[in-house]
Amino acid sequence: MHVPGATVPQNRLPQIARARHAVLQEGRSMTDALVAGWYERTFIEKSWRRCLGNGRLPNEHVGFDVVPEQHMRRIAEANHQLVTAARPALEQLGRAIASTRYFAVLTNEEGIVVDAHGSIDRGDRRASLITRVGVDLSERSVGTSAIGAALAELQPVWLHRGEHFFQDTSCYSCAGAPLFGPDGRCVGMLDLTGIDAAERPELKHLVALSARSIENALTLARPHRLVLRLNWPGRVLGGDDDGLLCLDGDGWVAGSNGAAREMVTGLATSAPVHCSELFAQPWEPLFDLAGQTRQTPMELPLWSGLRVAALAQSAGDTRATAGTRLPLRDVEIALIRKAVSEARGNVMEAARALGISRATVYRKLGRKLRAKE
Repeated sequence: MHVPGATVPQNRLPQIARARHAVLQEGRSMTDALVAGWYERTFIEKSWRRCLGNGRLPNEHVGFDVVPEQHMRRIAEANHQLVTAARPALEQLGRAIASTRYFAVLTNEEGIVVDAHGSIDRGDRRASLITRVGVDLSERSVGTSAIGAALAELQPVWLHRGEHFFQDTSCYSCAGAPLFGPDGRCVGMLDLTGIDAAERPELKHLVALSARSIENALTLARPHRLVLRLNWPGRVLGGDDDGLLCLDGDGWVAGSNGAAREMVTGLATSAPVHCSELFAQPWEPLFDLAGQTRQTPMELPLWSGLRVAALAQSAGDTRATAGTRLPLRDVEIALIRKAVSEARGNVMEAARALGISRATVYRKLGRKLRAKE
């Protein structure tokens, strides 16, 4: 019997499966399993507990304090390269989210704002407070937020309204992603924030893509003689998901991005690394290949036995580097393709998740898709 106004959870089957596995296979409580399944983002609970452990209370007033001027000068100097590398991505993000009432905030590794961009309503005190350069948005200052969570968890996060610790910050919805430098250390984070805005969890994917673009720019800003763009065989080289490996003239690694460090395990160290420790073949010919006018990807053997596709580029060579920027059209298409994929080809469901019309999905992709309706 249908009861008017009643709603049925869309994830009932996964919940049932979790409950059955918990009770029948693990001997745990069904209640515990269902609560954990409903609220999987345990990083929020951990942050709440840290705030409580520091003696904070949810109804406290949040001051949104700015660091002292002398400290801010040191921060500005230390993060000049980060701000410069991030500016193209921030500008593109401002265009991508212009109609969503969200804006972008860039912080250093301490959670101090070093830049902000987008449609920021300066007449709204809630917006102007958190977009001032120098304001401390760390967990210790403003409690649970995407900024503090991303820096604590070192992975992309999404928080909506009351998931923030303080009542003063419950008007915000935000997605955040950490930023890693060419040496693998966290150097800051990128945040997308809306005020009294509709929930847009897909922004976590967008902020992660944008963070990758900034990390690539930071890597390429390192002094180097050669760039190796890496990917797995069969993947197309030239996008933001390429591994970037910068080498000096003697074959020493000058910097790498996160994708390269995930593909090539020898990079996961703070000690100096020579490319001969990474590739099971002579490294000198790579510099000769980079000078060729026309070049096709090669396959390089790793000492692990795996092989990667590679494209060698001399410093300053702009070929196949379009992916290190963040074209608005590419961002939109990436989000739409991801939504369609997650909806298993159901265009209507993907459009609903994105908050756009089915016609817009077709138009943005520029081709007909077979909808499963």
